[in-house]
Amino acid sequence: MAKDFYLEIKHIDKTTGARYGILHTPHGEVEVPMFMPVGTEATVKCLSPEEVTSLGAGVILANTYHLHLHPTERIVAEAGGLHKFMNFHGPILTDSGGFQVFSLKSFRKITEEGVRFRNDFNGDEELFTPESVMKIEEELGADIIMSFDECIPYPVEYQYAKDSTERTLRWAERGLKAHVRDDQALFGIVQGGEFTDLREMCAQKLGAMDFPGYSIGGTSIGEPKDVCFKMVEDAVKYLPSGKPRYLMGVGSLDYILGGIERGVDMFDCVLPTRIARHGSLMTSSGRVNIKGAEYKDDFSPLDPECDCYACRNYTKAYLHHLQMRNEEFGKRLNSIHNLRFLIRIMEGARKAIQEDRFKEYEEEILAKYGDERGF
Repeated sequence: MAKDFYLEIKHIDKTTGARYGILHTPHGEVEVPMFMPVGTEATVKCLSPEEVTSLGAGVILANTYHLHLHPTERIVAEAGGLHKFMNFHGPILTDSGGFQVFSLKSFRKITEEGVRFRNDFNGDEELFTPESVMKIEEELGADIIMSFDECIPYPVEYQYAKDSTERTLRWAERGLKAHVRDDQALFGIVQGGEFTDLREMCAQKLGAMDFPGYSIGGTSIGEPKDVCFKMVEDAVKYLPSGKPRYLMGVGSLDYILGGIERGVDMFDCVLPTRIARHGSLMTSSGRVNIKGAEYKDDFSPLDPECDCYACRNYTKAYLHHLQMRNEEFGKRLNSIHNLRFLIRIMEGARKAIQEDRFKEYEEEILAKYGDERGF
């Protein structure tokens, strides 16, 4: 069991499965449900760790695959681990790099041993196994680390999903045996595609392995929303109730709130910062494309309901000007706003859960902001 890591569930909404709690980690306590900004290469693009903390973010997510390629886990370890390397004092989560490796469709080969692929930097052939990934993640030194799994594509034939899910379970067991650091919480990842029996089987077997936490993988990769939510339900139903649950790669309001309703505690996605850099901003009146000509002489704040640095100090006209001139400061302000927007939504969700009105809150938010995928 991971030292100094556990979920303290404080309240469950009386009308849904939404949970409010405190996640205890070696680098501090954070409230859930929460949204985790993505810092793929040990940085949330355009922002400093201090700025990310000031937005109310509890955990930053980094990517094992990318950090293995550059600067390498050896460099990070010599720096004293990710926390010292990137000067972030809160909890950090690293994924296993499995999604990135399996995305290299023409450059990877899956075997029972692991996955062979080519290094993007030098062209060398590499092999990721459950054991080697554990070693990389232990050297990186995050508080929360992920098992090595296969992200099953959508759609897929049942037999492929079954074979892949069973291999993911074998890999999970190998990774668990290889994991030796007791100051890291290793999460098992539930796969199974859209098939109820496979999700149930995977969740039950991972639960029996007694991981400190569990991720729900293979969602938000092109499947319809109702299929995604069914995948989540099929997993949550059979996962241990006292452990944290993490829905991977979800960043739109409808999917986040739908996940919370179904008992998920943790979410991450590159969406808010990625679209911010292109001038797409989440606001209380809907999405704003700040490149629009109508904002050229609009001297009002971006979002009068937002308390972020950008909204308190700058106008739509200024943000429009920065975006049109491709200024880095504009990308930074946009990123600050979008992250704070989602974190504020999570703050409201936590309050609503404690007051037993989460469903009402979810409906209010979706009616106000729209049910737009990707927003």
